[in-house]
Amino acid sequence: MEGVLRPLSVIGGALVVTVIVGWIADQVLRRIDARRPDTPLWGLLRRARLPFRLVLCAALLRASYPAAGLTAWHQKAVGQVLSLVLIGACAWLVVRLAVAVVEAMYARYAAAAPDPARVRRVRTQVTLIQRIVTAAVCVVAVAAMLLTFPDMKTVGTSMLASAGLIGIVAGVAAQSTLGNIFAGLQIAFGDVVRIGDTVVVGGEWGKVEEITLTYLVVTTWDERRITMPVSYFTGRPFENWSRNNPRMTGTVFLHLDHSAPIDLMREHLHQVLKASLEWDERNWSLVVTDTTPTTIQVRALVTAKDADDIWALRCVVREQLIAWLRREHPYALPRVNTAPAPGVPDAPEGPGAS
Repeated sequence: MEGVLRPLSVIGGALVVTVIVGWIADQVLRRIDARRPDTPLWGLLRRARLPFRLVLCAALLRASYPAAGLTAWHQKAVGQVLSLVLIGACAWLVVRLAVAVVEAMYARYAAAAPDPARVRRVRTQVTLIQRIVTAAVCVVAVAAMLLTFPDMKTVGTSMLASAGLIGIVAGVAAQSTLGNIFAGLQIAFGDVVRIGDTVVVGGEWGKVEEITLTYLVVTTWDERRITMPVSYFTGRPFENWSRNNPRMTGTVFLHLDHSAPIDLMREHLHQVLKASLEWDERNWSLVVTDTTPTTIQVRALVTAKDADDIWALRCVVREQLIAWLRREHPYALPRVNTAPAPGVPDAPEGPGAS
């Protein structure tokens, strides 16, 4: 009977202490968060309460399991399992704490920064820093777990002796992956492209949705996701429409008859722009940019605050001008002339015509 009660008492005591200490810590963070609503750190730290309780419980069991009166073989097995759980829980807790600190710093910066471009840049850097920290902690945790096995310590000497050769082989085999990782760091801290930027890559227009150490996701206007290696953005030219300022200038081209009333069109364009919410009132114009024997090319120039608004404004201007011409000046629309021009004398039909 004692062989059962002692292990149960050790487990029960560890669980009771874990629940009490975890509840106290959670209540303290909740009250501090209520008193300091301007600091999001305390609310974010509450996300780490589960790994904290797991670390506390594993540490208590690891320290008190010898008092359970287990056999030597069971003590060794239980101690090994508890060590692995404790290492994994500590890694989980470190990752949650690091993410909470970084997210809190970003939230305070985003709330105070007036420039959206800088906010997107910092967001990109924060995302990659979180991924790097997570990867580093996982590698260290796995290494620590392996070192808890006695056989791994014996093999360690031979592994270190061949580490140079393995490193060379791994570097050659993972050349593409390492190139993408360094490209990701260059993008994050070189301010080449940021999360939320409007870009044109491979003839596709969209916004950067996600940036990792190896790939980048662009969401197109029709809600498709294009996944591309980050090395593409460091080795090839691409368009970034929101690099420093998202404001854009757009054009609308119309092919009209030579008799089109340009001055009246210019006045009507201004009226259309003043009634459009997308126009930012920076600039506008309407000029004839080209002519052919049958038509003229008219260009309407408009401006807007970003790529979405400039697309909508171009569509509005195109629709409104065509509708106005069809309604008020149908003669200005292009057509095929089948009658001789007025005032031109009839040309003789040939050398023998009389």
